[in-house]
Amino acid sequence: MKYSGILRIGFKLLVNDKGKFSALLIGITFAVFLMLNMTAVFAGILDRACSTVTNVGAEVWVMDPSVNVASAAIPMPDYVLDAVRSMDGVSYAVPLFMGGALVKLSNGTFQAVYVVGLDDSSLLGRPEIEQGNILDIYNDNTVFAVDDAEFPKLGNPKVGTSFELNDFRCTIVGIARVASNGLNGIPTLYTTYNRAIHFIPSTRYTTSYVLVKPKNQAAIAGIQRQVAKLGYVAYTAAGFRQRISDYFTYQTGIGTNILLMTVISFIVGLSISGQTFYTFILENLDKFGALKAIGAKGCELVYMILFMASLMALTGYGLGVGLVTLMILLAKARLPNYAATITFGNLSAAFGMVLVIAGVSSYIGARKVLRVEPFDIFRD
Repeated sequence: MKYSGILRIGFKLLVNDKGKFSALLIGITFAVFLMLNMTAVFAGILDRACSTVTNVGAEVWVMDPSVNVASAAIPMPDYVLDAVRSMDGVSYAVPLFMGGALVKLSNGTFQAVYVVGLDDSSLLGRPEIEQGNILDIYNDNTVFAVDDAEFPKLGNPKVGTSFELNDFRCTIVGIARVASNGLNGIPTLYTTYNRAIHFIPSTRYTTSYVLVKPKNQAAIAGIQRQVAKLGYVAYTAAGFRQRISDYFTYQTGIGTNILLMTVISFIVGLSISGQTFYTFILENLDKFGALKAIGAKGCELVYMILFMASLMALTGYGLGVGLVTLMILLAKARLPNYAATITFGNLSAAFGMVLVIAGVSSYIGARKVLRVEPFDIFRD
């Protein structure tokens, strides 16, 4: 390798000064830890916010244009369901009801719950059943409880447990499991559509969403155009998740606060690493002058400094990612409600910021080294 010798010298200079090398690693590791943790928490919040879309699993969702989040549905007239069923490209369409209610537990306390009413004939969107029989949902006044992080708020009920739901006596006939926990900290109950609208007082319109199964992927665009003519919108599952994510990112304070904390973490890491690396260059300025005196070119010294900055940045990045991963694993094991997810986007954003830190540190160091003259070093 053309620059292997000069890079080996740079490596020894860097690691031999254990104090400065450790300070550089700690600064970048801490910055990566904060940046990645903030973005991972935000990704976890968005994933939880889209839990309804993930758990139901419908391909196309028809809804009111004003809906921003799945839990805040705006009821639609019944004719929308009939119109969607008659559209070209629709294989079948079913209604979905979502609403809030109060449950009176056996100890006399009240607990808010989220009730999902599935289509009576198809039960499209039903969760995976852990205990009980799915057909028992057709018995009188029965529900399925979701065993997630909020399940203990119902008193950890078992199959056969009864309680009052909006003054109706209900019985849990099954315990279900879903792919994603919710964001609002409220337990979820599943029942049939007609029973849900019977349990929960509502306006004259009761259809929260129309779930559509298109004949093929090419038919989705046509379905969306036909739904738009009715004054409503049709989103694919990915499109609905993106709409929810955009709402939380740009129309609430969550996105702004997370972005601010991430920028602060980046500035802290940049200032610590930049200052420490500059101090390291100053303390070893005589060695760089000596390298110049024996014939090292300016470009070789720049490569060496870039290599040193990249080495400490990438090492700190790896340590930071490992530390965040360990923390998230431990937190999720102890705190079921903890929402944090490391995604490729999180890793890429943190990696890009680390490269900026390495680039700025290299620039600061290279400017100082290129200005030094061997004569000044040996004269001292």
